[in-house]
Amino acid sequence: MKRLLLLLVLVCPLVKGLEPRWENSYDNPLNFNCPYKQSISSIHSKHDNGREDRLWEFQCKDTFTSNPECFWTSYVNNFDEEFTFVCPNKYVMTGMASYHDNKHEDRRWQFQCCQIYNYCNNNCQWTPYVNNYDEEFTWLVPSMNYLVGAESVHHNKHEDRRWKFYYCTRSSC
Repeated sequence: MKRLLLLLVLVCPLVKGLEPRWENSYDNPLNFNCPYKQSISSIHSKHDNGREDRLWEFQCKDTFTSNPECFWTSYVNNFDEEFTFVCPNKYVMTGMASYHDNKHEDRRWQFQCCQIYNYCNNNCQWTPYVNNYDEEFTWLVPSMNYLVGAESVHHNKHEDRRWKFYYCTRSSC
């Protein structure tokens, strides 16, 4: 079942009429946050070698039963630097923002985290890299899990980033 779902996610954008809904345009800021009471459930990104930048698309899922307490981080990286970011325990990722610089051909990143009251993050794990440089990717948060963090490394030759994601289950605490 998981393989079928992954196949559908990878194939659906290729089906005529199902174009991605990009949240940014090349070289312009990205400022995405999920609708109220939701968290990020999938990430799709496409790199362009001419512009040396990425487009981003996100999907969200229902997550919160009460009003979550949220915050945006400051920038977690400087241009051309790798970073590892993880929301605090009891928080999940609900937004991503960045801006692009043509001199560095890179982005600086911020993240939005929201608290899940009465729940703790458990059984957390990192994905392997979900993309190679210059490669389009789609990553789905596994069922019954929540996105909690991101790690990325930039390469000047490729002027692109590789990405890993950190996800957890939740349980009462």
